[in-house]
Amino acid sequence: MENRWAESCPDPLDDCVRASRLLGAEPDLVLHGGGNTSVKVTVEDITGEPVEVLYVKGSGWDLASIERPGFAPLRLDRLRRLVELEELPDGRMMNELRCALLDAKAPDPSVETLMHVVLPHTSVLHSHADAVITLTNQREPLVKEVYGDKVVVVPYVMPGFKLARTAAELFRDQLTDDIVGVVLMNHGLFTFGGTAQEAYDRHIRLVTQAEEHIGHSAATAEPVLVDPLAIARLRHEIGPMIVSRHTDPEVMAFVNRPDLADVATRGPATPDHVIRTKRIPLVGTDIDAFRTAYRQYFAENATGEEVMLDPEPRVILDPELGMLTVGKRAKDADIAADIYRHTIRIVENAERIGTYQGLPAKDLFDMEYWELEQAKLRLAGAPAEFTGEVALVTGAASGIGKACVQALRAKGASVIGLDLTASESGTDYLGLRVDVTDTQAVRQAIAQGVDRFGGIDMVIPSAGVFPGNTPIANLDQATWRRTLAVNTDAIAELFTQVHPFLKLAPNGGRVVVIASKNVPAPGPGAAAYSASKAAVTQLARVAALEWAADGIRVNTVHPDAVFDTGLWTSEVLEQRAAHYGMSVGDYKRRNLLKTEVTSAGVGRLVAEMCSRTFAFTTGAQVPVDGGNERVV
Repeated sequence: MENRWAESCPDPLDDCVRASRLLGAEPDLVLHGGGNTSVKVTVEDITGEPVEVLYVKGSGWDLASIERPGFAPLRLDRLRRLVELEELPDGRMMNELRCALLDAKAPDPSVETLMHVVLPHTSVLHSHADAVITLTNQREPLVKEVYGDKVVVVPYVMPGFKLARTAAELFRDQLTDDIVGVVLMNHGLFTFGGTAQEAYDRHIRLVTQAEEHIGHSAATAEPVLVDPLAIARLRHEIGPMIVSRHTDPEVMAFVNRPDLADVATRGPATPDHVIRTKRIPLVGTDIDAFRTAYRQYFAENATGEEVMLDPEPRVILDPELGMLTVGKRAKDADIAADIYRHTIRIVENAERIGTYQGLPAKDLFDMEYWELEQAKLRLAGAPAEFTGEVALVTGAASGIGKACVQALRAKGASVIGLDLTASESGTDYLGLRVDVTDTQAVRQAIAQGVDRFGGIDMVIPSAGVFPGNTPIANLDQATWRRTLAVNTDAIAELFTQVHPFLKLAPNGGRVVVIASKNVPAPGPGAAAYSASKAAVTQLARVAALEWAADGIRVNTVHPDAVFDTGLWTSEVLEQRAAHYGMSVGDYKRRNLLKTEVTSAGVGRLVAEMCSRTFAFTTGAQVPVDGGNERVV
């Protein structure tokens, strides 16, 4: 591993920030909030008295981006007295740590704070280095073989007070000047020094030494093409959650191991991961069998105070499907994927140099149902309504389509957005450049979306064209055909393609078609547009009739005078307002309610029509126009 230290800072806390970021930038050392760091300094308190302070990484901060405010300052003398106690339950420990803070606004200190206390050195760094964990997760651990007497080895103990006490006992006899690190079995690596640079240099040397002993594995395999409906069917069994598919060569090589069912079910690389991945992955696709086994695992290990978490798998390994990761949100599924990719490398390397072995089920249960984790669940608010659900929106890059995307994401949905202009993708948004009239391109986009999120629960056909005002006498067939191709034919084809996925939506499929006021109240010069929107409205009505038996509801909205879209430039607005002898402001509000209709307003209504509020409504047509005399 490359040593990336450039230069030191005069301030010890700034130096600690630098070392923390260097560790956090290495996925082979730290993943998703893992690891922690500290520095001990002496400061003057408000009375002018010198106080020994431990600055330790605060909970909720990521080492890769941590700043000075991310470190919790604690009175070191108070912490040293805590370590001397015979017992200290974790909940009480966290309360005592907060009571030792010098700043009431500081974040909660790391649960491993007391480990930083029992190490007497100025700077302390802790990571979950893949290479080190590979050495520890062995039936015959290789730590001493690789490091000799340069490290203290601490047997596995859950993080918190018990770990600090266990380590303190070992350090009394073993922590000599020749020791450069501490290896926690099945957990990770601590290094330390008089400066952050010294602690970092030691960290990189020890990790590099482990990497050199392990060597490199280059096994790869190519992905297998699968029907996206196979993924959607699996998600249907799991429930409304995000299911992401991964088929990179390293993953495919692992899932095609002949001994996959054995090596993949020996436990996670480190117990910290069980919160994200559960104790073991599902090998194969038998969801019911996994649930049954999970409930049995809970029954065998629960003491009676725990509340069982959902029994759904978080990682699914299958020779054909590859690796599927599951989460309540796309972010959660992505974290599970990152963690399990590292687990794959650790298992592969451990098997190559020995025999991979995780912790016993009871130890993993204790971590999964740790009182501090259960407390977080109790304090967590209700998830957003569409959490775990997936929407597909066409015309997603601008206007009403973009507003629908924003409203759906605000309610917790992950969104597949199709548009001629590709919008930037994010964790919960997949923007794809697609011509909705290209049947094959739409089919490929749906497959990509299902690979990314697992299925489709909601469909919002918003892509449309308005060819401009042309009297029927002057209407050319090319314009007529192009308008119907985008506004009607493309939606009919989309309906055909998405119906199987909507039928598998765990909470029932939902469709909201963006039509137009021109359906109930057409205007002169808009024959192609009005006819195409009338046709798609009729299509939606038939779909509502046909799909109700599948639990799919189909509704339509008829917006009018939505002037904050790309169609309405300031020049066009001024021309239209002048035509009616109005100001632009009055023209925008020429409806019964004298209100301005916005894309965001339409988007919010569309999202609400996908919600439980409209659970009993299908086949409806809802005007979004501020009130129009011709429609009313």
